[in-house]
Amino acid sequence: MSNKVNIRCLPTGLAGFDALLGGGIPEFSFNLIAGQPGTGKTTFAHQLMFALANPDRRALFFNVLGEPALKMLRYQQRFNFFDVDKVDASIRFVSLADDARDGDLDRVLARIIKEVGAFSPGLVFVDSFRSLGRAAEHGPDGGSRLQLFVQQLGLQLTSWQATTFLIGEYPFELDTNPIFAIADGIVWLSQNVHRSSMVRQMQVIKMRGQATIPGLHNFRISDDGITVFSRTVLNFQNVTKLGNERLTMGIPRMDEMLGGGLPSGYSLLIAGPSGSGKSILSTKFLAEGARLGEPGVIAAFEQSPAQSRSRKLDDLIVAGKIGLVESHALDLSIDETVHDLVEMITRMNANRVVIDSLSGFELALAATPREEFRESLYRMVRLLTGMGVTVVMTSELEDRYTDLRFSPYGSAFLTDAIIVQRYIEVLSQVKRVMAVVKVRASMHSRELRMYEIDNDGIVIGKMLPEYEGLLGGRPNIKLSSQQHSDDGKT
Repeated sequence: MSNKVNIRCLPTGLAGFDALLGGGIPEFSFNLIAGQPGTGKTTFAHQLMFALANPDRRALFFNVLGEPALKMLRYQQRFNFFDVDKVDASIRFVSLADDARDGDLDRVLARIIKEVGAFSPGLVFVDSFRSLGRAAEHGPDGGSRLQLFVQQLGLQLTSWQATTFLIGEYPFELDTNPIFAIADGIVWLSQNVHRSSMVRQMQVIKMRGQATIPGLHNFRISDDGITVFSRTVLNFQNVTKLGNERLTMGIPRMDEMLGGGLPSGYSLLIAGPSGSGKSILSTKFLAEGARLGEPGVIAAFEQSPAQSRSRKLDDLIVAGKIGLVESHALDLSIDETVHDLVEMITRMNANRVVIDSLSGFELALAATPREEFRESLYRMVRLLTGMGVTVVMTSELEDRYTDLRFSPYGSAFLTDAIIVQRYIEVLSQVKRVMAVVKVRASMHSRELRMYEIDNDGIVIGKMLPEYEGLLGGRPNIKLSSQQHSDDGKT
């Protein structure tokens, strides 16, 4: 027999936020929504209030600063979550400006108790609670008075079985105010400018009795309100490779070069200079899957994605056989992209994914610091392959002819397989060549083959003869057609 008390969790109505909390907001909890001005605290509170308020669970919204409720509603009604029918019926706005003007917290508490007793709400919001603390600080024993006020307020509201949210313009300094110790839950919102893009992030500092997802999580404010994109947390022990099955690339001789096709659940990096045919090869992989009844998804991040796609691929997208994740925003986050990819993959039951290209992807992720890009890419690849999806990525490389690189991000080690494309000069003509340089734990060809691009796509030709210095102009490099088993190192 268990003596544990069952605490009900309320769905917040903020997309992605309940998963962050571990199920929702605990009913009858005492919570703080903190952050600097402009971070979205009031929108956060209103969205949550309109989602939870109903005739059986009414909401009281106390405004301390004296801003007219009509002014707030004028702007909040632009969001899709706004429901005018709930105003006055299930949601009531009360101004505490006159009561709080002199810093008399006893008077403020008496007014709150009076309004709560008359309206019997299940939800109580106080905005801005920080201003009450500032008013109390000017009087004698301001700190102790504020602590006593918070304790009494929490006790009263809990006894009336109300879930409470205090909103305040607090910096990220949790040891300077008694409210942080008393609150059951603390949600901190922030915004910063990075590479000319606004980065909005959210952190659940604490939520008593629940296992929350730690760390900073990006969120976006749109017409639908706040959407949270939580950092992907992986259990790497459950991430397995599904390499028993091989997927055909749809290009003659390509499967042979890969040792029988691309192992299912693997990640493949196609690296090469501009115009070498990376997008053609990757989209052919999707088209072949569609022909075999295997849905796919393409995440397009090129500057002119519509021009870079073939008409056949566009037809497959229109037909619903291939899903398209495409954004022209320059303030995406890795977690937002992963969210859209996973949603599309799940909806289409896709098992093939193409990211074209990593170069455009990094530009789109202006909200992700450059030093975090590789770590973010690692999390995304591990998540997708952990789902059993086969991932093909393209990477733009400057062909220097003097060295051999696979990625400008040092991300070659993240992938299970690598195809490198190069330009060479043969008899005063520029020729294209490609080679498979890595397929983890699998036999594959080491042949360096010439190829052409025609109206039907890529046509792989004959193997080049042995030639010293062909790769990167380095002497004593011999190329042969022998097969070998890759140990995962390049």
